[in-house]
Amino acid sequence: MNAISIQSPKDKKTALILCIFFGYFGLHRFYVGKVKSGFQYMFTFGFFGLGWIMDIILILTGSFT
Repeated sequence: MNAISIQSPKDKKTALILCIFFGYFGLHRFYVGKVKSGFQYMFTFGFFGLGWIMDIILILTGSFT
């Protein structure tokens, strides 16, 4: 299983905080179990900031899985 769906509000809040402050390093992706894309974010600084912004929006809307 590569993706863990964020179901509880506590998990969503934690993922959002990690994404906002450490999204460039992919820490939120490691937190939800997306290790491969976490490393990609780490080496590309959140896909040059675009992926980081998209992840914040996806987490806020509840679409981040």
